[in-house]
Amino acid sequence: MEWIEQNNRLTKSFTFKDFSEAFAFMTRVALAAEKMDHHPFWTNVYNTVRIELSTHDAGDVVTDKDHALAKAIDKLA
Repeated sequence: MEWIEQNNRLTKSFTFKDFSEAFAFMTRVALAAEKMDHHPFWTNVYNTVRIELSTHDAGDVVTDKDHALAKAIDKLA
């Protein structure tokens, strides 16, 4: 599944074998997001992580920062 841009958000869902794998992924993403100083809105239910990206400082729209974080997230998945 690719990132979908709609409603001023980049969104994507990731599905893993179980909760532990989903949580480990979220931990990796958290470290990358902190390093980039750009933090996602996300939800986690058991083995599924849904991520939404937008840039608050730019008026809650999709910017290059969001595309850069999306690429980094894809590498971590």
